[in-house]
Amino acid sequence: MKSFNRFLVLLLLPISLVAQQQDAIKVFADKSVSTITYAMKHPMHEWEGVSKDVNAVIVYNKATKTVEQAVVSLKVDSFDSGNSNRDSHALEVLEGLKFPKVTFVSTKIKPNGNGLTIDGNLTFHGVVKPITLTVRREDGTSKINFEGKLDVLLSDYKVDRPSLFGVKTDDIINLKFNLSFNVK
Repeated sequence: MKSFNRFLVLLLLPISLVAQQQDAIKVFADKSVSTITYAMKHPMHEWEGVSKDVNAVIVYNKATKTVEQAVVSLKVDSFDSGNSNRDSHALEVLEGLKFPKVTFVSTKIKPNGNGLTIDGNLTFHGVVKPITLTVRREDGTSKINFEGKLDVLLSDYKVDRPSLFGVKTDDIINLKFNLSFNVK
């Protein structure tokens, strides 16, 4: 736990510097409602796994009501597919002991209609790749919710696809996220 907190502090250090320089605040995701879900397919069945242990923080400028930076980190063992055998096999395939976290760190955020276009780096299975997310933003009186989707190819991140009866799963993982931040 200490190493995870140290890791999060290192990720947030640049965010802290930005927050000190402007009229910006760091806001952590509300873990009681924030989720990231993955979906996978095998010729014999499809399934989803949900993580409710999402560590995310944004730098939010209260004056301009803009998001200036975002960081998301979660443990690969935090996903629950409702089948403990499948979850254990997923941890084995993803080498969860060697690569325990998936992280996203934004590099550029631009408004885009009712949402945002976010460029950043996704680190998964020890491989870092630049990605672009299109995120829907919904503002409430004291909350901001962000929803989006991302397709990840296991082969891009050097993950051997899991198999059942010698038949491998599809190469693609469909990710959906719903993150909520209290910005009172």
